[in-house]
Amino acid sequence: MKTISHRARFSGFMFIALCFTLLAASPATTPGVKPEATNIIYQSNDGGQTWQDVSASLPEQVQPEGFFAGESDLYMSVNDVMYHSKSNLKTPVWEKEQVVDQRSTITFNRSGALAYSYDGYIYRKKPSSDPDSYRDWLPIYTNLITHSVQTIFEASDGAVFFSTGKSLSKSVDKGLSWKLIQKGGVDNFVESDGVLLATGQKGIMRSTDQGEHWEWVISEGGVGITVERINGGFAAIAYSTQTKSRRISISLDNGKTWKAIDEGLPPSLSISSIKQVGKYLVVGHPDGIFRSSDMGKTWHVVHQGVDPAIPVFRTASSGAPANDKRKVFTIYASG
Repeated sequence: MKTISHRARFSGFMFIALCFTLLAASPATTPGVKPEATNIIYQSNDGGQTWQDVSASLPEQVQPEGFFAGESDLYMSVNDVMYHSKSNLKTPVWEKEQVVDQRSTITFNRSGALAYSYDGYIYRKKPSSDPDSYRDWLPIYTNLITHSVQTIFEASDGAVFFSTGKSLSKSVDKGLSWKLIQKGGVDNFVESDGVLLATGQKGIMRSTDQGEHWEWVISEGGVGITVERINGGFAAIAYSTQTKSRRISISLDNGKTWKAIDEGLPPSLSISSIKQVGKYLVVGHPDGIFRSSDMGKTWHVVHQGVDPAIPVFRTASSGAPANDKRKVFTIYASG
């Protein structure tokens, strides 16, 4: 594998597109030299207009099992080993990260990076300014009694939300005690101007009272996929049983009302993600990476899909492929 020796840096915002299935690597041209990985990780430093394949920086010739992007840090698990890179590098430089459980999920909260796994133990990344411990990751929220950690979210008022696959709980005393909010777990949260949004089994739900009560604001018979903050509001992806596809919607009134913005995209069951930088929305879709400069009125392909040769047969009812086996890039934003 090529060794990345330079650490040139850049300033500004970065998109990362990741395909979680290892594609065919370039054949080796020198005996004894392993082929480089290709078509797995792409990086954009110009608002998603152009994309550079940085798969050769991968530490191992296997598919990544998890990828996590924060404001300044990137984490990736490969072969049950966690790797870390700073996001302000021109090309990622991956170094092994000594998390307690190498199979951890990494999430980024107000208290810093958290690592958790199915066993219910949660660790916080020690601030670089903290010299009091030799360990890089310290236990946090030790009063939890569970063996299923799905999501942890820290709100701006200090409240902590903890979701398993079956319930949502809240703590207002930094995890010393927990209150059951509702049955039914959630996958992810976002917050803006005192409004909380979360994904759930019925779509997208909203709270305006610090997470004490929730109402469904997008509920079209299917699960919520993701919810994101955008300029002036929120964007969400949820499955619709009516269209038999994943729909992309935005709200510019704190999540009260929503408007679908995917009319210019081919219908799909596999739309993975939506992110924004500046005026641009960027979407991961089986047909490729799409970008919009007018809040979803029009969309343009800025990078072709990773499986263009696989035939697709669209259903007459919705236009979405009934059995789409193409891989999809997931979009991350950092910086």
